[in-house]
Amino acid sequence: MAIGLSLDQIKRRYRTKQILKKVFSYFFLTLGALTMVGPFLWMITTSLKEPGAVFSYQKDWWQEWIPMTFVWKNYAKAWVVVPFAKFYINSIVVSVAITLGQVATSAMAAYAFSRLYFPGRDKLFFAYLATMMVPGAVTMIPVFILLQKFGWIDSYKALILPAMFTAYGTFMLRQFFLTLPRDLEDAAKIDGCSYFGIFIRIILPLSKPALATLTTFTFMGSWMSFMWPLIVMNTHERFTLPIGLAYFQSLHGTDWTLLMAGSIMMILPILLVFMFNQRFFVEGIKLSGIKG
Repeated sequence: MAIGLSLDQIKRRYRTKQILKKVFSYFFLTLGALTMVGPFLWMITTSLKEPGAVFSYQKDWWQEWIPMTFVWKNYAKAWVVVPFAKFYINSIVVSVAITLGQVATSAMAAYAFSRLYFPGRDKLFFAYLATMMVPGAVTMIPVFILLQKFGWIDSYKALILPAMFTAYGTFMLRQFFLTLPRDLEDAAKIDGCSYFGIFIRIILPLSKPALATLTTFTFMGSWMSFMWPLIVMNTHERFTLPIGLAYFQSLHGTDWTLLMAGSIMMILPILLVFMFNQRFFVEGIKLSGIKG
């Protein structure tokens, strides 16, 4: 009678445990993916249905997801029913301007707080960081009154300028800039490079993963913003897409097919920005792995 297990039995039991762990992991990951993809698939199928077939009873469950006929004209109709093209252009202009401005101001402020030395630097940074604890609903009315005094209400300046400065982006980039080696910076100073030259030629090229992350988050936030444009904009021709989608809803009903078609077209720029910046995310993971 053997007292212990053989080496082959131990190996087989270990492999069985590893396989079971992978099976359970893949199962829960697949379940989580379905909960995320399910609403997106419903948006696509609804945008391709007839208006009366959205909530109609179907005998087969698969007909709830796959329409009998694909109505592609819903996408073209969404551009005609409302000034969708104008809303799209407005959103692109506002989102790109906010993203460029916020990344630029955050990068310059983060460079000053992380690489330069001046009296009260850390105290000033923590005071700036404390503004993140103030809810946006608290500052919404004072900012609106200030913009009204300037005469900027119902203009792109009211949408772009207040959103170009953020403590979150400054904090994120500052923490990344602190991880960069100072040897390259010291070598550039010896060669006679200025602070601005170091910022442009050394800091920014080495910070592509952090800049790509901030760009993606900023663009998504500005592209999906609804409350602030609704407050400061009055002219319909200057509305952005989140407000423009409300045109498909009325007191008498909601045109779900056109609303979902407009929503699908609205999220396409976000997907493009994410896919373009994804390679910088992978590069950041590789760099962090090398440093470790």
